[in-house]
Amino acid sequence: MNIPTIDLSILWPAFLAGLLVTATHVPLGVQVLKRGIVFIDLAIAQIAGLGVILADWVGLEPQGWAVQACALLAALAGALLLTWTEKRWPDVQEAVIGVSFVLAASAALVLLASNPHGGEHLKDLLVGQILWVTWTRLALVALLYSVLLAILLLQGDRANRIVFYVVFACAVTASVQLVGLYLVFTTLIVPALATRRMVRHRLAMGYALGIVGYAVGLVVSTVTDLPSGPAIVCVMTALAIVFGFAAKGRWTAC
Repeated sequence: MNIPTIDLSILWPAFLAGLLVTATHVPLGVQVLKRGIVFIDLAIAQIAGLGVILADWVGLEPQGWAVQACALLAALAGALLLTWTEKRWPDVQEAVIGVSFVLAASAALVLLASNPHGGEHLKDLLVGQILWVTWTRLALVALLYSVLLAILLLQGDRANRIVFYVVFACAVTASVQLVGLYLVFTTLIVPALATRRMVRHRLAMGYALGIVGYAVGLVVSTVTDLPSGPAIVCVMTALAIVFGFAAKGRWTAC
C-alpha cells in the first residue's frame, strides 16, 4: 500500500483510540514504575481477557454489555486479589503477578482449545483491532477515561492500593479490548521508562512519545501493509530508545 491510498476515515478513529489509551496509561505507567509492579498490566489485562473468553465460552453476545461486564468483573477481582497479596506479601508481589498472568493465560488457552475460532480470539486479545474501532466505542471509552484520569490527577501519589488497583483494572479492561494487550503494555511502560530520570515535564514528554508513536506507527503499518498493533509497538519503542540516547546526560535539565 502506498501513501496516496491511505484512508483517513480508518486512521483517524485508530489514532484517537491511541490518544485515549495514552492519556490514561502514561500517568498510570509512572505509578507502576514507582510501585515496582511493572508486569501488573499484563496480569490484569490477561485476567480481563479471560473474562471475555469465558463470556464467549458460555455463549454471550461477543459485543454485548454482558461480555464487558464479565471482563470488568474479572479484572476487578484480579485487582483486588493483587491488592491483598501486595499488603500480605509485598516482598514477592512481582512473583505473584507473574503467576497470576501465567495462570490466566493458561486458563484462556484451555477454554479456547475446543473453539474453532480460538486462534482468532487469542490474536485479537494480544494485538487488538485498532483499525476497526467505532466512534460509538470511542465515545464510551472517552467518558470512562475522563473519570479515571480525573481520579488519577486528584489522587496522584496519595492514591491507596485499592483506589489505584481499581482505576488500573477499569483502564486496562477498556484498553485491552480497544488496542490489544501488547499495545496496552507498551503504552504503559515504554514512555514511563524512557522518561524515568526526568525531573520536570515528565508527563508531557511521556505523552509526546505515546502520541508520536501511535501516529507514526499507524502510518508505517498502512504504507507497508503490516499489522498495526505490532508496528506501533516497534515504532514507539524505537522512539523511546532514540530519546533515551539523545537525552543522556541532560535528564536533570529537562
